[in-house]
Amino acid sequence: MLLTPRTRSPRAARGRKAALLAAAVSLCLLSASAPAAPLGVGDRLFPYLGNPGYDVASYDLDLTYPGSNDKPLKAVTTIDAWTTTVLDRLNLDFAHGTVESVEIDGKAAGFVRAGDDLVITPDRPLPQGDWLRITIRHTSDPRPVKDRDGGWVRTTDGLAMANQADAAHLVFPCNDHPSDKALFTFRITAPNDYTAVANGLPTGVDRVGSKTTWTYRSQHPMATELAQVSIGRSSVLHRKGPHGLLVRDVVPTADRKTLEPWLAKTPDQIAWMESKVGTYPFETYGLLMAQAATGFELETQTLSLFEKELFTEPAYPKWYVESIMVHELSHQWFGDSVSPRAWSDLWLNEGHATWYEALYAEEKADRPMADRMKAAYGASDRWRDSGGPPAAPKPPKPGQKIGIFRPNVYDGAALVLYALRQEIGRPAFERLERVWVQTHRDNTATTADYERLASAIAGRDLTGFFKDWLYGAKTPPMPGHPDWKSTPPAKNASGPTTRNAHGPATGNPHGPTTGNATHGPTAKNAHGPATRNAPEPAAEIAPEPPRKTPALKAAG
Repeated sequence: MLLTPRTRSPRAARGRKAALLAAAVSLCLLSASAPAAPLGVGDRLFPYLGNPGYDVASYDLDLTYPGSNDKPLKAVTTIDAWTTTVLDRLNLDFAHGTVESVEIDGKAAGFVRAGDDLVITPDRPLPQGDWLRITIRHTSDPRPVKDRDGGWVRTTDGLAMANQADAAHLVFPCNDHPSDKALFTFRITAPNDYTAVANGLPTGVDRVGSKTTWTYRSQHPMATELAQVSIGRSSVLHRKGPHGLLVRDVVPTADRKTLEPWLAKTPDQIAWMESKVGTYPFETYGLLMAQAATGFELETQTLSLFEKELFTEPAYPKWYVESIMVHELSHQWFGDSVSPRAWSDLWLNEGHATWYEALYAEEKADRPMADRMKAAYGASDRWRDSGGPPAAPKPPKPGQKIGIFRPNVYDGAALVLYALRQEIGRPAFERLERVWVQTHRDNTATTADYERLASAIAGRDLTGFFKDWLYGAKTPPMPGHPDWKSTPPAKNASGPTTRNAHGPATGNPHGPTTGNATHGPTAKNAHGPATRNAPEPAAEIAPEPPRKTPALKAAG
């Protein structure tokens, strides 16, 4: 989020947050004598994530990298926001770093830690509608947190970020919930032999002595979980995309020639996505190739994070790698430009990304969508039993918040979209997809929003259809395929393996597993590739790109 606030009318978009915040706002009216406590916006899956009482317009992150990725970075985070109610205190999410000082509008403010919250007390109550600037001087610690996922990713030559679902506040103080999108400015200072890149476009490079400061700004609002900063011995490669779109990729300098054939595919992939859902929604795009064993890929806005190994491991078939690239690319429309209002709306991100990944494989690699969806249908009842229905996922276990990225919101959600296309017909479905991303561009949206739009475009009430497909414990009959059957969950079974934060898990619908040779390499865990069999022609379940679930390579 940029330091300079956006010019816009009082947010209609934010107004729609009212339902989510209604129960939480009253907690903001804390008396000065009340003990500091963590708050939240009432998200069903993450009750204490985010904070009520204010709306962030922009973030300015100033980070100084010491030249070693096992030492804290010095940081200054500046937040411009306006209050939506009277505040005696305000909370930010921040859980991994030392806070040195806090100022509100240039005046020192009190602060204490409460759980994952930084609770700030201004020198006077803040009235409703007040514009304020919060400045926090702190450290940002790249060392891992015990029993916590995400935040900084330590690469062989520096750092990158992987903040889904709730880990941005392990890096910087923020309102860490996707319902509060904002603009970003990044200023990263590093030794001269490093290159720093972040979301958005560069606005300046300043070298002073042995250090260089790189500045980047986003031109579109962004959720905190999509922030990306890369610091490493990297090269930035430039090319043109459709309509002159600036495409830039960040790769280890030593590997640029090896990786170039893969990177050259991006412009055509963007053009393919535009043919399906309309113009690319941001100012730039590219791939960040990280030298790290993450086991996932991630759709950080305008700069998707990939493991370099995905492109250099010969066990991964070409069609599979390309489909993963499209999975992350499609998230720029579904998840980044149109963000989930609450984490229960995650299926709108992952279902659509999986859908376009599979559609690309069908059109470009002759991998029939119907085959993959039939396989997903066969597993759907088990996924629902293990992880919940697509739009009502089960809460993650303590310390495993990426556990929401299960097969039910990947192929299980893509299955819902397949059923919808069967129900309303291909022309109406394709129009729905285009109108959806146009209507909610740069905003947040809910499952109910999608249901209403689908009903309007179909010309009939689809409430019953969505109730059964999105919230039912059992998978409904597939329109047009009465012969498809779903295998019931085994009694006392634990269900399919869950995916890690960014890729499918063994046996899940997003990637082939050992012994299920039909779709390519075997499942991959977060620590590197597992033993793989060579791809064979027939398939039980097709793989999905790396991202937020456990197994083959996970697609975010």
